[in-house]
Amino acid sequence: MSLFEDTYRTIDEPSEGIFRDKGSKFIAYAYPFKDENSIKDIIAELKSLHPKARHHCWAYRLTPDRTVFRVNDDGEPSGTAGRPILNMLLSMDVTNIMVVVVRYFGGTLLGVPGLINAYKTATQEALEAATIVEKTVNDVYEVAFDYMQMNDVMRIVKDSDLQVLSQDFDTNCKITFEIRKLQVNEVIGRLEKVDQAKIKYLRTI
Repeated sequence: MSLFEDTYRTIDEPSEGIFRDKGSKFIAYAYPFKDENSIKDIIAELKSLHPKARHHCWAYRLTPDRTVFRVNDDGEPSGTAGRPILNMLLSMDVTNIMVVVVRYFGGTLLGVPGLINAYKTATQEALEAATIVEKTVNDVYEVAFDYMQMNDVMRIVKDSDLQVLSQDFDTNCKITFEIRKLQVNEVIGRLEKVDQAKIKYLRTI
């Protein structure tokens, strides 16, 4: 894997943008996003914040792969909301982000070109208000081992500066950790040499 594929651009903190056209108001909310299960919570929160809004349209991208995404027009004409939001994420080359655009209808129809422009521009405003950061593509692994091997495993974790996501040090110990893709072969190779250690790949983030 090349160094280029080992990093991606994203945002660390949520941000907002706003666009108005002919009385309609489009408020874009951009969120750092890694878990598809959080969509319902994000939408529910925005619906309680904007109960009178007509539409809550969204798109997200996950991983540096340009084919991992979802879009939702939430009642707007097909292709006029979710897709323009996604296209802005692609054109700014950012991922692991969800953008929801809340629309208040102003009484005047904007037409297809007007809607596409509105959703695109609101998204652009939110992303330009955010701080774009570069992160590494990481794999998540779990290693299970006997308590007697604790020192060996923890030495590898410390030497490789692994980010521990969870740990359970009972009779049978377990650590879940993140590891940069470029380091995977080296670190997993070392862990495999630990007596009776069982290593399991979980996901890429």
